[in-house]
Amino acid sequence: MLRSGLLHLAQGTRLRRATLAPRLAAGLGLLGLLATAAGCGTTASGGSGGDPVTLHLGYFPNLTHAPAIVGVSRGLLARALGSRVTLRTTTFNAGPAAIQALLGGSLDATYVGPNPAINGFIASHGGALRIVSGATAGGAELVVQPDEGITSAADLKGKKVATPQLGNTQDVALRSWLAARGLHTDPQTGGDVRISPTDNSTTVQLFKQHQIDAAWVPEPYAATLVDTAHGRVLVDEATLWPGGRFPTTELVVATSFLNAHADVVRGLVQGNLDAIGFINADPAQARAAVNDALLQLTQKKLDTTVLDDAWAHLVFSPDPIAGALQTEVRSAHDAGLLASTDIKGIFDLHALDAVLQAAGQPAVGDAGLGS
Repeated sequence: MLRSGLLHLAQGTRLRRATLAPRLAAGLGLLGLLATAAGCGTTASGGSGGDPVTLHLGYFPNLTHAPAIVGVSRGLLARALGSRVTLRTTTFNAGPAAIQALLGGSLDATYVGPNPAINGFIASHGGALRIVSGATAGGAELVVQPDEGITSAADLKGKKVATPQLGNTQDVALRSWLAARGLHTDPQTGGDVRISPTDNSTTVQLFKQHQIDAAWVPEPYAATLVDTAHGRVLVDEATLWPGGRFPTTELVVATSFLNAHADVVRGLVQGNLDAIGFINADPAQARAAVNDALLQLTQKKLDTTVLDDAWAHLVFSPDPIAGALQTEVRSAHDAGLLASTDIKGIFDLHALDAVLQAAGQPAVGDAGLGS
């Protein structure tokens, strides 16, 4: 189980209902990664027949969730799900809140970082959820104030550093990086470095006001701190992983929904692949589509320079990079956020492998962590 109170921190997070009406995408060309399947807009098995189903899906209004944003705003998810499935969406600021909603039954599936997915899996003794696909890799940095002489981990001792939420993927990454360099932290923000879980947009304002000394955040917030607040990147998280590859966003489904509606989950996975294919086939159009959707979700577009800089740090792929989760779970355990490291069964990639095979693409591995 999670340490006492960790999931309850998510309950106060404000949820905002997404009202994007799905619009069918016209004139898609061959889609880079999964050209055949994505170009055909394959629907879920039995998507036009059977009893109606409502799928409640969560995602975040930021670039690391671009496949979700594109899939919703361009109607790719709705088309792949088929006419009998009604898609309802909710947006979140950080993963623990999304997982809390899934554990509470108000979500059937969500895009989320690997650490909150791990938290939910362990908290439910492996019963509540499965990772069914990857979505995004990369795109997280530790950005520091430019004028405080912070050039190493040691310089952060006594400093205040923001992360999106206690136990989220960037929060665990920061704690692990500090611990590897001899700096102690604890979940109550004490220790050698004062870690302050903060809403990402608030982090930007606090950084500009010099009320925080640094922030380990996902894109586009890292690029925003650099481009608009003159922040300096101290750590690009990609440099800490073999080959620079680490999962940032996974597609997670409630186990109960997966068991009851395997065909719908296959449609969801197909729609995710279609969105990834669209992004990789035409990055410029994809960036514009994401920015337009962000305007509707947050009432604000990203500056073009910030958007381009942030996008360059991201890789969009259905591969969940399963092997990295063993490192993630050990890091969270060592940080005092998990009492167990057993995540055997967290992946169910049957739907993903099926749609990859249908597209003539190789299957992805689950690192022995499949259900």
